[in-house]
Amino acid sequence: MKSKDLPIPDELGTASAKRKRPGEFVERMLSGIGHPIDFTASVRERSEEPFRPLRASKAGPGAMYRLQVRTPVLRVRANSPAIDVMTDLSRVVAVTIPATATVDEAHRSMMDQRVRALFVIDEAPDILGVITSTDVLGEKPTQVVERRGVRHVDVLVRDVMTPADLLETLELRDVQQARVGDIVETLKSSGRQHALVIESSSPDASPAYTVRGMFSLTQIARQMGLPPQVRHDVARTFAEIEAAIGA
Repeated sequence: MKSKDLPIPDELGTASAKRKRPGEFVERMLSGIGHPIDFTASVRERSEEPFRPLRASKAGPGAMYRLQVRTPVLRVRANSPAIDVMTDLSRVVAVTIPATATVDEAHRSMMDQRVRALFVIDEAPDILGVITSTDVLGEKPTQVVERRGVRHVDVLVRDVMTPADLLETLELRDVQQARVGDIVETLKSSGRQHALVIESSSPDASPAYTVRGMFSLTQIARQMGLPPQVRHDVARTFAEIEAAIGA
């Protein structure tokens, strides 16, 4: 079976639970009736004390242990803060691939990491672009094969990626004031399923930026509680999100 015929898994994970809203898991665990409980305050107060073992015990005869029931994932709404659906690269490790890797290697990496997009980097590492599952499984590799007369296994990531200078980018300061619905409209107007979130990292005139995060249409759909698709269809995902927003 050719690589382009293999199904791509649902995004995120990253790897699986990584791409959830930053702090969401801890917030849910530490939340009382809608209010987080600061268990860390007493720990900070003891920061200068020597370390000591905690009290431990063993269960007696007949004791039973039960697993904690999983807390339902909190769904985002159209009016939720946009930052809730952003993959925050200050909290999770970016999934990357060299520009010289093959599209088959990119596909395997997406499968292994359970993502639909990879940052393409050089040795610096600077971001050269982004490659998505659509780039890998769509028509681009076939077009390269026909245009250059090479084999599919020889098609490289740099041949099909979206270069950095063509990527849709959003300023972090704007994202911090935006809603999930605003991001959906932004992606829809650009016709893309991913957008980078950047902030300036250079005080001088040179255009140097730090990529702080990324928005993914698939991730937004998942966090809104929409069922995953076996094969991702951008138009269908937009339609389902809009239906959910209008409901």
